[in-house]
Amino acid sequence: MQADVVEKIKNNPKYHELVSKRTSFSWILSIIMLIIYYAFILVIAFNPQLLATKISPDSIITIGIPIGVLIILSAFLLTGIYVWRANGEFDTLTNQIKEELKS
Repeated sequence: MQADVVEKIKNNPKYHELVSKRTSFSWILSIIMLIIYYAFILVIAFNPQLLATKISPDSIITIGIPIGVLIILSAFLLTGIYVWRANGEFDTLTNQIKEELKS
């Protein structure tokens, strides 16, 4: 019985749609995050004086600190975007697949 359910799920077109959408969306968000991180590392490697620039002449804070904070916040933002879509579109597809299995 368990193997029948697994085969029904694997053969369901909505399951293939779910896997395809979820995978491509995950890759897109991962690539965006990698670009952000690697751009920061490249700036550190090739132009560290840019990040050492003070925000104002009498400030002790450099521009690198807010940029670092923004990088961390971008990770939270991208995670939130994924969760928002997962709780909406992906859960809807999952529930449709479950309903089709019950009938």
